[in-house]
Amino acid sequence: MRDGAMDSGDNGRRADRDRDAAGHARNERPRDRLGRPLPRGVPGVPRQPEGVVRTPDETLLEAQRLLDLGMPFHAHEVLEDAWKSAPEASRGLWKGLAQLAVGVTHAARGNVAGAGALLTRGADNIEPYEGAPAYGLDITALLRWARGHAAAIADGAAQVPVLHLRNGPPHPG
Repeated sequence: MRDGAMDSGDNGRRADRDRDAAGHARNERPRDRLGRPLPRGVPGVPRQPEGVVRTPDETLLEAQRLLDLGMPFHAHEVLEDAWKSAPEASRGLWKGLAQLAVGVTHAARGNVAGAGALLTRGADNIEPYEGAPAYGLDITALLRWARGHAAAIADGAAQVPVLHLRNGPPHPG
């Protein structure tokens, strides 16, 4: 079978895609700082291990460290792990934070439409947590930040927003 051909015995899935034991797609290709796949064999930025369960504080510190290093895609992966392992009551918060990081990723990649959409979706997902204690996060400030940048992007601003999950100066790298 040629590279990229469909495998009729695999429910229409691409035969050349990396898959785990359960058949879920994996992408083992190297990636750049913004998470874009690079050609196989080209050195890339080390990937975040998947499925790491951290405390909320550890999650926020690691995600912010990656954001401060200009690696919002990797920060999104850390926040996505929290989203997938969180209790139902806080799952929307982690999903929204992950979407904010993906919004920054899209902005850095020059995908203005994707950036605005993800910042808006992220804000919509964290909004229900406004006014409630949420791991030291200022949800009101994050909502203002996300909606303000989504509007600026829609108005043609090309600036990549800088996301600080908690108030205060960036965490040291």
